[in-house]
Amino acid sequence: MGKLGDVLAHPEELVPLARIYIASKQVTKLPEDPKLAFCYDMLNRVSRSFAIVIQQLPNPLRDAICVFYLVLRGLDTVEDDMAIPDGVKLPALYSFHEKIYERGFHMKCGAGEYVRLMAEFGTVVDVFLSLDKHFQEVIADITQKMGEGMAEFIQKEVETVADYDLYCHYVAGLVGVGLSQLFGEGLQEPLIS
Repeated sequence: MGKLGDVLAHPEELVPLARIYIASKQVTKLPEDPKLAFCYDMLNRVSRSFAIVIQQLPNPLRDAICVFYLVLRGLDTVEDDMAIPDGVKLPALYSFHEKIYERGFHMKCGAGEYVRLMAEFGTVVDVFLSLDKHFQEVIADITQKMGEGMAEFIQKEVETVADYDLYCHYVAGLVGVGLSQLFGEGLQEPLIS
């Protein structure tokens, strides 16, 4: 029976599944501002599951987390692109947190949808620069730490469990730290009353 059989085997999941389906249709509605529309369109293209969740948040938190996600996707695109020589990649990773303050910044790298993200990264920068200064500071700080960590592991191999844990902290744990800081800055009222 396939997917229908899976749903029918777990009827308690039907209502949440329907809500997620409706939310996934709502994320295709882009903001009127063309720069924000670009960011949300790219978010939908490079991360459908995160896009649904992010777009359920209240603003200004929603826009800050959208930009945070795209900045880190951009950084990760640089790290993942094996065509970039280390002599170019390492300085790019170390300085990416500074580049997000430079209007018009872009890079030629990536594959698939990431090529467009990086080619038009200046639009992400413009929206980043329009965010509240507290949001900018969190995003830049996490980007710096992540870029430095990524660069560290380009220069050395993951040989131990401790190395692996540290690498995972850089590329995933810091996302959680940044999200916690953004939520701390961005919620005027608690989500749960």
